[in-house]
Amino acid sequence: MKKNLHEAVVVIMGASSGIGEATALAFARKGARLVLAARNAAALQHVAKLCREEGVDVLVHPTDVTQAEKVKELAEVAQSFGEIDVWVSNAGVGAVGAFEETPIEAHHRVIETNLIGHINDAHAAIPVFRKQGHGVFVNMISLGGFASTPFAAAYGASKFGLKGFSEALRAEVADMPDIHICDIYPAFIDTPGLSHGANYTGAELSAPPPVYDARSVADAIVRVVQQPKDTTTVGSFTDLVRVGHFLAPAFTARAMAWVMRRHFQKAEKAARSSGNLFRPARDPGGIDGGLRPSVPPAAGIGLAAALFVTGFVIGAVEGAASPSNRRR
Repeated sequence: MKKNLHEAVVVIMGASSGIGEATALAFARKGARLVLAARNAAALQHVAKLCREEGVDVLVHPTDVTQAEKVKELAEVAQSFGEIDVWVSNAGVGAVGAFEETPIEAHHRVIETNLIGHINDAHAAIPVFRKQGHGVFVNMISLGGFASTPFAAAYGASKFGLKGFSEALRAEVADMPDIHICDIYPAFIDTPGLSHGANYTGAELSAPPPVYDARSVADAIVRVVQQPKDTTTVGSFTDLVRVGHFLAPAFTARAMAWVMRRHFQKAEKAARSSGNLFRPARDPGGIDGGLRPSVPPAAGIGLAAALFVTGFVIGAVEGAASPSNRRR
């Protein structure tokens, strides 16, 4: 991999806003040549304009990641720039709501985008990488790949599935030392994704603190492309969730469900909506979602740490008190 990334060819799926837009600009500042894809053509053109102002070449190719043949077409278009050095698989959608109150079509669409879409990306990129003998495939997962997401069941299923897919793919390309499958696990990130997503709760949605800047995720992606590693977490909260789920998975899930229920009870009312599941968002969105915290990140991390320590203690006590342990 070209360590300075100058004139490296970088494909970014889901480049129209949020982490995708921040990532496009981060690579543009490194002098990379960009191929930007998403469903929203107008938003892509806006991001392309910003990137061209950094003095780089940009191709825009509107693509729905759920359509495998269109993703293959994107790979062909990208090769007009030359060999593809990096493919950032970043498309994602969400649907928040009680499982049975969320339309089954919404659950399907989340899986189609967040899991099948990333499989479509890899199915287009990996043959190109094998032919070239090199390439970095970046899978955008989330802390939802480490712990369950009550009231966003399909989202959690897609992220758990994507983690397993990525591990399997990494093993299959182990015979090619210059092909890398790199997973990114961000914490809660300040993007328009939550406002753009589907909401079947009847309440306004917000992310719990700590909420991090999308540019920190973009910087992590650039670093991992220059120095590939299998797993990269962004935000200390992700590491706490990972440890908490390992120590007390049932408690962690119940605690998250309790937090979500409390939020729904206190939040302002909102109309139910399918958001951007079946069509692009009406507004371009930009990078930021206006979610960054009124509670400082350190306070949110402290709260999370307290929850997970409590969960560990409860798990240990319950384990010690179980009939099987008493018989020993």
